[in-house]
Amino acid sequence: MESLWLEYAWALLILIGLEGLLSADNALVLAVIAKHLPENQKRKAINYGIIMAFAFRFAALFAISFIANIWQIQAIGAAYLLYLGLKHIIQARFGKQNENIHKNDKKEASGKGFWPTVGKLALADLAFAIDSILAAVALALGLPDSPLGDFGGMDGGQFIVVLLGGIAGLILIKYAATWFVKLLAKRPALETTAYAIVAWVGVKLAVITLAHEDIGILDPHFPHSTIWTLIFYGVLIGIALIGWFAPSNKR
Repeated sequence: MESLWLEYAWALLILIGLEGLLSADNALVLAVIAKHLPENQKRKAINYGIIMAFAFRFAALFAISFIANIWQIQAIGAAYLLYLGLKHIIQARFGKQNENIHKNDKKEASGKGFWPTVGKLALADLAFAIDSILAAVALALGLPDSPLGDFGGMDGGQFIVVLLGGIAGLILIKYAATWFVKLLAKRPALETTAYAIVAWVGVKLAVITLAHEDIGILDPHFPHSTIWTLIFYGVLIGIALIGWFAPSNKR
């Protein structure tokens, strides 16, 4: 029994680290999406974003079996993240780059800019909540059954691990979002980096969707395999490092 709880404790530590990465991504995206707003609206929008992140992730905890089994939910999350990330990257790379992007920023910041921004934050939060819960469930389901019975469609001990990991992620989002707003002012290159990370997380959700038993294009074990995990986090860290060390061009 002692070894069982040690295994659970180790899994929880790993999950907190994993949720930390996803929460940092989520917080960075909140900061980037709200970046164009005036300062008072920016803080308000980010606070709304944090509240929605809390709501969606807690809702996801109690809809684990639904999210894990309905591939359409996963596909919508993947499609939205890919759209959000690639749209910005293509604009920045092939459009009139920063000039066009900032013209759009000014348009969004005026008039009806606030609520459309909150809407974008909600969609991004929902997609990240789906990804977060799927990652947590994938890790927790590898644990042996506990003597705590069943809850939320899974073993009680596994559910507690997912719950505690999710709470840790939410705490990190709360404190990281404000920090990222300040960081973006110093390192503008991180804006495109954030959208590249968004697109890459979208790829991850797409892989999970394609491996769903009702789709069957990929092997169902592939999204949780060691090789894909190494590829995903290797690319994720690579994107973050490139963005961090990229020249901070003033716009």
